[in-house]
Amino acid sequence: MPQPEARSFLVSRNSLLVSLLRSGDLAAARELFDAMTVRDVVSWNSMVAGFAKAGQLDAAIELFDRMPERNAASWNAVMCGYIAQGDVAKARELFERMPVRSNVSWITMISGYAKSGDVHAASELFERMENKKDLYAWNAMIACYAKNGCAREALAAFNQMLKPHVWVMPNEKTFSSVISACSQLGDLRFGLWAENFMGSVGVELDDHLRTALVDLHTKSGRIDRAFDLFRGLGMRDVVSYSAMIVGSGMNGKFNEAVNLFKEMSDAKISPNAVTFVGLLSAYSNAGLMEEARACFASMPEKYNISPSMEHYTIMADLLGRSGKLDEAYQLIMQMPMKPDASVWGALLLACRLHNNVELGEIAASKCFELEPGESGYYILLGNIYSEAKKWEKVKRLRKIMAESGLNKMPGSSWVQAA
Repeated sequence: MPQPEARSFLVSRNSLLVSLLRSGDLAAARELFDAMTVRDVVSWNSMVAGFAKAGQLDAAIELFDRMPERNAASWNAVMCGYIAQGDVAKARELFERMPVRSNVSWITMISGYAKSGDVHAASELFERMENKKDLYAWNAMIACYAKNGCAREALAAFNQMLKPHVWVMPNEKTFSSVISACSQLGDLRFGLWAENFMGSVGVELDDHLRTALVDLHTKSGRIDRAFDLFRGLGMRDVVSYSAMIVGSGMNGKFNEAVNLFKEMSDAKISPNAVTFVGLLSAYSNAGLMEEARACFASMPEKYNISPSMEHYTIMADLLGRSGKLDEAYQLIMQMPMKPDASVWGALLLACRLHNNVELGEIAASKCFELEPGESGYYILLGNIYSEAKKWEKVKRLRKIMAESGLNKMPGSSWVQAA
């Protein structure tokens, strides 16, 4: 063990090493490290972690292989490097080789699987953990579920951590994931309970939590509460603005959506694809065709954002409802990706509204192909035929439905022949 003076010198060298690595000066850090006559595990770990975080994984592994002694932090640093590069398999291989794993090791791997979308592997690893009294482990697992569309599983995990035999006190990050899951499910009741529960356990609303609650309340139609939360944000970003614009657009608050977009632009915050879902929805609900066209065109031209399926669906729906069925059809045919059932369904609904048999048949055939078990598309086409008094086609469609085992939806009806 180094003498006190030498130990003090080593601590100061390690501090300088960390500062150089954090500033991104890897060359100077390597020069200092190579010149150090005495190094400890902190020196080596700092270098391995610093190079791994900088994306220089080969150099990090070379240092790791040379280490005279390692601890869990050494292995975790290389695991993080592999995960950052998207090589979760290599990270798992390293994880399984570890002689001793810390909770950070488990959480790192769970987060890695969450990032890659492998919820099953993350869940399997979480179940293997012996120490489940770790808040960060629960947060990693709940976030994994919430971020990968497994909202019910996220809420189930949250309920599990609150059970008396487990009981881990949740924090802001826990509630952020839980509220996000509630938002995905449209479960306002549980979301409101969680919002009240936060106060009882002393959790304060940070900006992440406020943004999650904004999303929940807008999707639940509680737009005034969402605005209160939004105005209380310390720092508004593209996520919070987009949540408010989407909520305003979908709840018929056209002026609010447009004003928020202007406010966002004035603040030099660049919009994203979600922002335009809200803005296009606002124009669509207000029936403002030209404004919607200009907005849609500006996405690639001004903001370098490629319209997604959702943007095309909104435009096809607006064009169709406005009676511009041919234009809606041409828009769909020019899509750079294969249109899904939501796009064709929007056109089919418009054909039902305007009794267009020819385009209705085209749209319906695409819907049947993409979602063969959905009876609603058959009912829409049947109503188009009934309105046009094409009774033979109605009869044939009924026969196809019966042969396919498709029942009419509850509450649906076709106009009957006299």
